[in-house]
Amino acid sequence: MDCSRRKFVRDGVLVAAGAAVLPGSSSLFAVPRPPWPIGCFNRPWTKWSFKETLAAIKSAGYTSMGLLTPTPQDPFIGEDAAPEYLAGLKAAIAASGVRAVMGSLRSRHDIPLAQTITGLHTQIDHAAFLGLESVITFGTDHPDQVDHYLKSMAEAAAYGQEKNVKVVMKPHGGSSGAAEEIVASIEKVGHPNFRIWYDAGNIIYYTGKDPVAQLEPIVQYVTGFCAKDCAAPKSDVMIQFGTGKVDFKGVFKVLKGARFNGPIMVECCAIGDTPDATAANARANREFLEKTLEEV
Repeated sequence: MDCSRRKFVRDGVLVAAGAAVLPGSSSLFAVPRPPWPIGCFNRPWTKWSFKETLAAIKSAGYTSMGLLTPTPQDPFIGEDAAPEYLAGLKAAIAASGVRAVMGSLRSRHDIPLAQTITGLHTQIDHAAFLGLESVITFGTDHPDQVDHYLKSMAEAAAYGQEKNVKVVMKPHGGSSGAAEEIVASIEKVGHPNFRIWYDAGNIIYYTGKDPVAQLEPIVQYVTGFCAKDCAAPKSDVMIQFGTGKVDFKGVFKVLKGARFNGPIMVECCAIGDTPDATAANARANREFLEKTLEEV
């Protein structure tokens, strides 16, 4: 190869390398967004059938979903879910092409502890039958029930580990209100299978505190993120991302720094007049998150 050709090849390599680090470059050498899977909860579609919900979630571009909000027709993993119902639910999810990854635990803490634990075990059994990875709990708003709740969660975490089901808690006021309460709950439960699915919108909704600041003391316990926006305490959360006060980019930076690996689950969006109109809003919220993650 002569000198002029070697110079041409060398200069071309340098130009390509320089382009890879230019702001806004789409080069293969650019740092990719965190590969956190983004799924969607069923909550925006509870006034429609579950069949319509599954179709809408899929049409919005999601491949995973969560059974967050039961309806009179669909108890999901609830204690009263009959075997025939669970078999039909499992078949419907499998046929939809969307994978269900979580279900919500519902538990009472004004009854004997043994009764509460039995109910939690039943729900975890249902989750395992459906192949769910996680079950989510919400804490308790009643100060006199906190000890009962945490004892039951310790039992649920241990049983969940046996069944290969993770037990996670989301910020929801009361015993799961913000960082101080969450750390106390984690320490009291004292089981590695009890972790946090962070909800920045709920930090604003229930406490009015800064979600980024509240995440930092607990980020090491976070294994999932429930995505919703919120403009003020007790304000509407069925809104489009970017219209409230959640600093999604700031939250994601803290998660990235802690080597969080997902999932992110979209919980809320503006509810339209039809399942398809709601799906369009859910799609927009997914695209908002994807764009934000590209900037983290």
